[in-house]
Amino acid sequence: MNKTKKTLVVTQIASPIGRKGYQKKCLIGLGLNKLNRTKVLDYNESIFGMVKKVAHLVKYEIK
Repeated sequence: MNKTKKTLVVTQIASPIGRKGYQKKCLIGLGLNKLNRTKVLDYNESIFGMVKKVAHLVKYEIK
C-alpha cells in the first residue's frame, strides 16, 4: 500500500509583537520568525494544534 503523507504549508502574515508569549513561542516552534516566511511541515496533530493557536498570525494549507 502506498501511503501519502500530508504536508502543511504555513506562511506568517502578521507580527507577534504585542501578543502573548505563547503565541511567539508557537511561531518559533513552527520555524517562523519573520513576515512572509513559509515552511513546509509534516502534518500531525501537535503541529496542527500549534498552527490553530496562531491562526490569526499565519495562513496555512493542508496538501
